[in-house]
Amino acid sequence: MKKKKINVITLGCSKNTVDSEKLLKQLQSGGYEIKHDSEESDAGTVIINTCGFINDAKEESIDTILRYVRKKEKGLIDNLYVIGCLSERYKEELKMQIPEVTRYFGVHDTPMILRELGIDYRNDLSAMRILTSPGHYAYLKISEGCDRHCAFCAIPLIRGRCISRPLEELIAEAEILADSGVKELILVAQDLSYYGLDLYKKQRLPDLVSGLLKIEKLEWIRLHYLYPSGFPEELIPLIRDNKRICNYIDIPVQHITDRMLGIMRRSHDRRETESILNKIRTEIPGAAIRTTLIAGHPGETEKDFLELKKFVEDFRFDRLGVFAYSHEEDTYSYEHYNDEVPEDVKELRVSQIMELQQSISAGLNERLMGQVIKVIIDRREGDHYIGRTEYDSPEIDQEVLIPAEYNISPGNFYNVMITNSAEFDLFGKLI
Repeated sequence: MKKKKINVITLGCSKNTVDSEKLLKQLQSGGYEIKHDSEESDAGTVIINTCGFINDAKEESIDTILRYVRKKEKGLIDNLYVIGCLSERYKEELKMQIPEVTRYFGVHDTPMILRELGIDYRNDLSAMRILTSPGHYAYLKISEGCDRHCAFCAIPLIRGRCISRPLEELIAEAEILADSGVKELILVAQDLSYYGLDLYKKQRLPDLVSGLLKIEKLEWIRLHYLYPSGFPEELIPLIRDNKRICNYIDIPVQHITDRMLGIMRRSHDRRETESILNKIRTEIPGAAIRTTLIAGHPGETEKDFLELKKFVEDFRFDRLGVFAYSHEEDTYSYEHYNDEVPEDVKELRVSQIMELQQSISAGLNERLMGQVIKVIIDRREGDHYIGRTEYDSPEIDQEVLIPAEYNISPGNFYNVMITNSAEFDLFGKLI
């Protein structure tokens, strides 16, 4: 029976999560007993869905592969397969360096790995998944790949050009998810702003969101990764006027000086960036704006960094993440620039931005004291239930902690009064 058990390990982003969930459904339909991220060694086969985006992610993927190689050598598992971004990008190198892996597959090789396991890919299950999230939220991947040419990014090398999924197909998948109990649908892609341009020759994200609003069982619709250039401004009144669309805009700007945006090959300048950010803040009062920054990209001077820091201080983003630049093989930055900013300087710049954001977040959270906010409960941990507001996405943003003394069910919405706050957490009581 052990040979009919498969454990799928998922690393990396939410888009990888969707890939694993669809693979799990195909495996289950093929007669396998499936597990996800299980630490037990009772599966005959382990499949690791890897991330290969930046150095830290690659190291985590390699460490995980080696951990399961040791289990295979001890006879705890029979077969070890590696799929996903790292395998797509470094397949030949991995074969040479870690030959103990049974076989490597790329990001588009699901039918091949199923054939390896004696299963035919079923097209009729293409919209079906085994959710690995708590079940009340799920990710909807609306496109694959990216047509942008950012100097630092390896995603187009790994995932290819943007391929938007047909609107009707996405609506049908969302209906299945809603019928299964999903209340919060999180739209993800490498670039939501681009959705539809390849398939329909025009932006269709507002049309897609309007279609999703017709699915009454979906209480929250959340949008992730909206590129600043070409931001579909029809979304702004749509978000403002529909309470079921979360007042949450994820718009990664990466930097702010025109000089650095040019070096990074971003197709927007400071004026355009500030224009769309200010338009969102003005026309959707109270919306939480999340962004992502890169510190230490080749060419970033102390002056560039100080301008970036001042921009963060002045704009006061509601949510912010910052990464130290990673010099990725075959990207434009790797081919044309030297990785000239020392690692300790990169890390110092990251810490300075995050210290600033910590102070900003503490101030913003303090203003919420005494307010009653709608919260979805994700889980219980120890003496608290852990929930989120519409301004927070799972696993990456802050959470609301509520004493476990209340009669609360994970997956449900509650009105919570905020009684205390910290830099990146809120505390509340049930109303």
